[in-house]
Amino acid sequence: MQILLITSGQPSLNPRLVKEADALSSAGHNVTVLYAYWNEWGTKFDHALLKSKKWKAIRIGGAPKRNKASYFLTRLIHKLATIGAKKVSIPFFAETAIARSSFMLSMAAKKYQADLYIAHNLGALPAAVKAAQHNRKPCGFDAEDFHRNEVSDDPHNFDVKLKTYIEQKYLPKTSYLTASSPQITAAYQVLFPSKAIVTILNVFSSVSAVSIPKTDPISPIKLFWFSQTIGSQRGIETLIQTLNILPAGSFELHLLGGFQHQGSKAYFEKLRAPNLYDLHFHPPIAPDELINFAAQFDIGLALEPSFSKNNDLALSNKIFTYLQAGLAVIASNTTAQRHLLTTHPEFGRLYETGDTRSLSNALLQYTENRDQLDQARQASLMLARNKFNWEIEQVKFLKVIQQTLNLES
Repeated sequence: MQILLITSGQPSLNPRLVKEADALSSAGHNVTVLYAYWNEWGTKFDHALLKSKKWKAIRIGGAPKRNKASYFLTRLIHKLATIGAKKVSIPFFAETAIARSSFMLSMAAKKYQADLYIAHNLGALPAAVKAAQHNRKPCGFDAEDFHRNEVSDDPHNFDVKLKTYIEQKYLPKTSYLTASSPQITAAYQVLFPSKAIVTILNVFSSVSAVSIPKTDPISPIKLFWFSQTIGSQRGIETLIQTLNILPAGSFELHLLGGFQHQGSKAYFEKLRAPNLYDLHFHPPIAPDELINFAAQFDIGLALEPSFSKNNDLALSNKIFTYLQAGLAVIASNTTAQRHLLTTHPEFGRLYETGDTRSLSNALLQYTENRDQLDQARQASLMLARNKFNWEIEQVKFLKVIQQTLNLES
């Protein structure tokens, strides 16, 4: 079968899409991915990533350094559409305003004669639905986030209104929906009760090479946090404020990602109290290197501040990366993370979101009880190998595809 996956981002910035493309290709389907430029470091990693794939990837809408005319045309169209949506009418401009690449993705997707169209990110949803309707084939959407409330919970916020319109118009027209956490599934189920939404967790393939050495009883505990972007509204400020009041030499803090702003590094360095702990910044690395890189640390941090409904309901790939790397986890008590850590308390600890005292207690529990830290790390690795891995989740995903295409098992 011919399957077209569409994203308004890049493959290296969307590991969930890459896992789906790999699974479909390994199942014998002919897979093509249409994607769009997002940033330079992602582009660098795309080159290495795509060389090893069986499926084909095509960039749509240009880039700043290649196909410049197409790139700047899409920026102009998107800017004008956004102005139009804000000043005139969201319904008239929504499909073009939802993402820089959405207009050209829609044009390109219609030209592909596929048996199934799958969208990742709302910017790709109109393209997948329109292409499916044009070619009289089914389409699906993977909700990695609760998109309408990614930025804000204010119903009058422009981003909320735009994304709500896109979801209400196009999600009912999909043949299937998947979501990345049970809580996101439940939220969409309320909005679209006729849909049988399937949860596909944001997990990774099991890594057999990871081993866990016994924690040194006197060395600082190494804390690790990563994201595509190091910036505000990610809980880092609360973490730094907490480390500022803990005993000197107890911890090292390692942050991995691209900086949100030019002054982000200086901002966080200024927050840090001097001479209490080391703060290290690491540049983005290729997705397939992340788990092995993370394995050198002791505790993985999931600091979601619950600033929006999506942030409260999402189970990000952070936690599942930490599990595969064999790290203990300290997580804020968002709805999704609280459910996971309450169900499996053996691999980590929760703290009250934004509460430095609560976070300090969780950190001190491990630095003062290194045996508990070792036990939590072993529990993480066991859960990753036996329950939370892509080898298990891809079976659910492929079953959804099989049912959508009406294939015999």
